[in-house]
Amino acid sequence: MKIKLKNIDYWILIPFLLLTAIGIVMVYSASSNAAVLQGLKSTTYLKRQLLFVVMGIFLCAFFYLLKINALQTKFFVQFFLLSVMGLLIFLLVLKHFVPSIAVNGAAAWIPLGPINIQPLELAKLALVLYLSKIYSQRMLRIRQLPFKEMMKEILPPLILTSFIIILTLKQPDLGGAASLAAIMLLMSFASGMELKYAFGTVLVLLSVFVGGYFWFKHQALTGGVVSTYQMQRLLAFYHPFQLEKTGGSQLVNSYYAINNGGLLGRGLGNSIQKLGYLPEPYTDFILAITSEELGVVGVIIVLGLLFILIARIVYLGLRTKKVYFSLLNYGIAAILFVQTFFNVGGVLGILPITGVTLPFISYGGSSILVLSCCIGIALNVSVNLRKFEHLS
Repeated sequence: MKIKLKNIDYWILIPFLLLTAIGIVMVYSASSNAAVLQGLKSTTYLKRQLLFVVMGIFLCAFFYLLKINALQTKFFVQFFLLSVMGLLIFLLVLKHFVPSIAVNGAAAWIPLGPINIQPLELAKLALVLYLSKIYSQRMLRIRQLPFKEMMKEILPPLILTSFIIILTLKQPDLGGAASLAAIMLLMSFASGMELKYAFGTVLVLLSVFVGGYFWFKHQALTGGVVSTYQMQRLLAFYHPFQLEKTGGSQLVNSYYAINNGGLLGRGLGNSIQKLGYLPEPYTDFILAITSEELGVVGVIIVLGLLFILIARIVYLGLRTKKVYFSLLNYGIAAILFVQTFFNVGGVLGILPITGVTLPFISYGGSSILVLSCCIGIALNVSVNLRKFEHLS
């Protein structure tokens, strides 16, 4: 334990702590007025976020001090993965019998008294642990075998992960499903898949995206789409100002917030858009409030810290000679990158609004706790790499 504490990676730890601290401040600033409007105390979401962060730090410490090989055991990986699939199936059953748990048409949380569990966040970590184990065992065969034999190696894990994605789509949670698909794709490429296969996969996905774009645009113009909350948010991506009174209000008010903030912002606590204009400003649109209050400079600091964190984790993945450790780090970096990319893209209007939270900044217990576990694992890989370098 002393060796681990002495060799802790501050390039990971410090950005992690700074981001959680900024998150606490911004959640309080963005949520205080919303909490009062909901009949709660202005500090309600602040106290909850503080509790999540403290619990997250303990989980981070646990996974950092844990023997890294424990994560590799077949029992642990299978138990964790099956538990997550069980939670997702239970959530769908619960939605059928208790429709009131659905929020905006989607059932993504299992209520447990004062807290809610979001199985999707657990699914991200389970997916990374599972694919890291499977691909590390099969990497040489994936790299050396011809296409047909290679597909036999990667097809079973892809089918299993596709099943998890389908369960997520059934909630329906389009943003969560897209996040899982992106993580799966990035880890599959990192496993040693040849570039021509990777390039072909990207072309197929790009074709689907472009085709979907023009289809949705046509439907939006002709009014041929069923009016659902998820569809409204997708359509608002194309015509936010025309659909401001339906699904476009979030994106429009996000633009107003960013414009109000300018370079240096209006000052902490002085956001206008959080005063009833931007719904739930402390969740997936907290970056817009950050921009309004702290300006472009504040946003650059937040994104810069996330970049340092992701870059460091990827760097450690490149440095280690153990395939499992590399894939574990790539998977954790993929979780952070995908969430950041989807969230920032949604706030800026360059991607459809998916409801994906900004890592460590947005309000949310499941996200904070799972990401803290990921940071603990990354720190664990880092200290093991340093021990290896010392011995060599």
